[in-house]
Formats: sequence, structure tokens, C-alpha cells
Amino acid sequence: MENAEIAEKMTEALSKSGGLDKSVKFDFGADGQVFATGTSAEVADKDADCTISVDKADFIALASGSLDPMMAFMSGKIKVAGDMSVAMGLQSIFSNM
Repeated sequence: MENAEIAEKMTEALSKSGGLDKSVKFDFGADGQVFATGTSAEVADKDADCTISVDKADFIALASGSLDPMMAFMSGKIKVAGDMSVAMGLQSIFSNM
């Protein structure tokens, strides 16, 4: 899945869930970044309130519901920098993806 597709699906999910009050960046390492705030997401490397570093394959597994976010965090597959409350609030967005 390309980052543009991820951003598009995330924008739809953000619209359905009411959006974000703060910003979040998903950092896929060498595979790029997706930045989201409000009710939109874009392929961009911008400063965010919360940065979530995750392998793109693990992100896709999270979005599809086949990887539990808490287990992924506890096992080190997800690293969170910045405002942890933003990361905790992403469950509703992933459930809409």
C-alpha cells in the first residue's frame, strides 16, 4: 500500500470519527511519513504533537485489525514520541479504517 493510499483511507476514517484535536505523524522510516490533523491526512514530514514510529507492514496490520495496538507497543513494534494521549485516542480512527 502506498503512503498516498494510507493518507486517503486515514482522511476517510478521520472524517467518520470526528477528527483529531492535535496532530500525529506516522513515521515509516525509509518508507516515508503520513501526517494527520483535524479531519485530513497527507503524505508529509511535518512536526506533530505525537510521532508514531512503526514499520509500514505493522501499520497496515494495525489498520486492518490483525495487530493489537497495545501488544504492538509492548513488544516494541510501535514507538511513541510526544503526547501519548494522542496515540491513545487513535483507536477510533483505526476502527474506521
